[in-house]
Amino acid sequence: QVQLVESGGGLVQAGGSLRLSCAASGRIFSGYAMGWFRQAPGKERELLAVISRGGLNTYYADSVKGRFTISRDNAKNTVYLQMNSLKPEDTAVYYCAADRYTGRVPAQQLGAAGDFAYWGQGTQVTVSS
Repeated sequence: QVQLVESGGGLVQAGGSLRLSCAASGRIFSGYAMGWFRQAPGKERELLAVISRGGLNTYYADSVKGRFTISRDNAKNTVYLQMNSLKPEDTAVYYCAADRYTGRVPAQQLGAAGDFAYWGQGTQVTVSS
């Protein structure tokens, strides 16, 4: 079991930045690829970014590529999402998640919510125009 707790959400003006954090406890954090998702009202949960177990490989959805950066600090059991140039359409609840395969599937192939077994409670991000 891995417990995940997100923080760092809030209200920001368009063009601004936020940094989300996700603190993990439980099983060995470095054994899991990590992902950030978001879900807006009435929409499906969207995968934004994935980072490999060691942090060397990252992958992004086209909607956030060039604006968001995923990173991790395995010594601190924490994964981050730096969000720049925020837009009103980025408004959503943001979730971090740990993959269910613990390295048996490359991070590059993690493309859906079903690939992740452990989830945080989410943190609200609201971008005003």
